[in-house]
Amino acid sequence: MSDLSLWLEGAGALAGVGGLGVAKVRAPRLYWATVGLPATWGRFTVQYRATMDVCGLTVQPSGLRAFMARNVARSEVQPVPPKIRRVRGTSTGLRVTLRLPAGLEPADIAAACERLRHAWGVHAVHVIPSKPGYVELRMTGYDVLRRVRMPKKAAPHGLVVPVALRDDGSVYERDYRKVPMALTLGSNQSGKSVYQRNLIKGLAQLPVALVGIDCKRGVEQSRYASRLSALATNPNDAASLIDVLVAELEDRFALLAAFGVSDVWGLPDKVRPAPIVVLVDEIAELFLISSKKDEERRERIVTGLIRLAQLARAGGIYLEICGQRFGSELGKGATMLRAQLTGRVVHRVNDKQTAEMGLSDIAPEAVPAACLIPADRPGQAVAADSSGGWSRIRTPHVSEAETVAVCREFAHLIPVIPALDPFRPAIAPVPASNISPMPTAAPAIG
Repeated sequence: MSDLSLWLEGAGALAGVGGLGVAKVRAPRLYWATVGLPATWGRFTVQYRATMDVCGLTVQPSGLRAFMARNVARSEVQPVPPKIRRVRGTSTGLRVTLRLPAGLEPADIAAACERLRHAWGVHAVHVIPSKPGYVELRMTGYDVLRRVRMPKKAAPHGLVVPVALRDDGSVYERDYRKVPMALTLGSNQSGKSVYQRNLIKGLAQLPVALVGIDCKRGVEQSRYASRLSALATNPNDAASLIDVLVAELEDRFALLAAFGVSDVWGLPDKVRPAPIVVLVDEIAELFLISSKKDEERRERIVTGLIRLAQLARAGGIYLEICGQRFGSELGKGATMLRAQLTGRVVHRVNDKQTAEMGLSDIAPEAVPAACLIPADRPGQAVAADSSGGWSRIRTPHVSEAETVAVCREFAHLIPVIPALDPFRPAIAPVPASNISPMPTAAPAIG
């Protein structure tokens, strides 16, 4: 019986090890919470001082501290590492707030991230400056972009739409009040469409006007017609729609002048016009022309888009432009328009030049990261803005049917903007059994 008991114990131990191995691959969050987090926290606590020392992240102590060590504590004067202010575990990793001693800066910590990652046995270490003298180490215990799971608390609010997950485990949000104009680039099958679906799904739940410009005969955006305030499916309609948006912007400026405020958010709630988000599916279709007679139309479109990109933020009109490439080869006005697009999201591209079109003018160090996105990871991208900061992100997969259902559910949120009524797309009738129930209250713009 003793041999049988030993055999059973050994088999149970092997099964447990095997179960942990399966959980590490199939359920990384569960594995991290039960095994990875306690082990990493303990390793970090025990090895912190020695690790910071060998990584060159310590400084000589102040004169007073050295004096106290020599004459009061009667001990050897030791170099000082950053002081740990806070340690907390998350569902994806470990976050540590450090107080930097005099002589160290966030760039010093960031330069040692790869060494810290190996020392503490985590997937990645990111350094986020929080306030002067403080940084936050965001450690991820596993590759959070391999199988994206958005936090349940991530929901659209105000003019903020959570669309992806960053590689440090935080949520990437598209905030239109902070970054009013943005450009999304990527080759075919790179995940560009899924990114747009996540964006439309989130925007559909907010009381904003969605304006679609899809000159591929509406093959991408026409399915969301139930939630669109306007849709243009060919260059001629696009030119007319952009002219209407410019005229709407002029009317809004007149309203701002009448109330003596600088943007629509300074207006009283009763007179504030609804925000408008303009979604351009393929920017090249608006720039390229096939004959000489199309030049006038192209000039109208380009001039209107540049005016909107330069001025429309104050009027509550925002641009979301998408394309495969956006360089000077598109013709006059292309680079001028691109310069006004503050936010950039670059998916997998076919050449380095395309990545440079999207990133070199605001975050040049992010270009190599965009060129290394693997083909088997659709939806992964590099996101950057004019602050110079950038991060790797990946959007969760959202089906067309799911986005269409959300658009139908929140169709009642379409705001009243009479100027856009001539461009309201026709909506095909839907069987009653396929219509989702509508919510009783609309979310408020904050």
